Amino acid sequence: MWPNSDETQQLLADAGRAEGPARTDARNDLMDRHRRSLERLVRMRLDRQVQRRVDASDVVQDVLLEAHKRLDDFLADGSMPFHLWLRQLARDRIIDMHRRHRVAAKRSVDREQSLTSGRPGDDDDDGVRLAAQLKDAELTPAAATIRKELEEKFVAALDELSEDDRDLLLMRHIEGLGNSEVAQALGLSQPAAGMRHLRALRRLRKVLGESAQP
Repeated sequence: MWPNSDETQQLLADAGRAEGPARTDARNDLMDRHRRSLERLVRMRLDRQVQRRVDASDVVQDVLLEAHKRLDDFLADGSMPFHLWLRQLARDRIIDMHRRHRVAAKRSVDREQSLTSGRPGDDDDDGVRLAAQLKDAELTPAAATIRKELEEKFVAALDELSEDDRDLLLMRHIEGLGNSEVAQALGLSQPAAGMRHLRALRRLRKVLGESAQP
């Protein structure tokens, strides 16, 4: 999901050491390279009811502007990979959007909910956005039907998990973060992050197994 780390490291080096236009270009290129991945993250994580009020691209732009302002601090610190730092900025911004538009104005937002939506909370699930990532335009109609049924079961299974388990599975299998990156993002040791991942997978398999029983 995130751009090649070697190229990112080179841009970070240029952003910190280059002078004049070269420094500015490196910083702009760094942000542009991560824009698409950042947008995927925001669309996946941003409450769909909030998205009726807030354009995801505006959230992305706000995050990138914040990253521009704080890039010198990041370069001086260097305690985490750039994409994890950018992801952290995005999560903070998403939380802020939820507080403003989903909590503080909950009643107003809920009134805008589509009449065709499912049971309360379905639109808030990361699983809904996860299912959108699984589409394949090349599938035959029969295969597409099977895929759709599997997606629905998978989304329903995710909905049965705790928020922490669901978040960890999305980080590993949709955002493409490795165990060490998840550990760093969550402030855990690598063994602890790995164990949490295994437990989340076991819970997901258990839910999927139970849903398959007649």
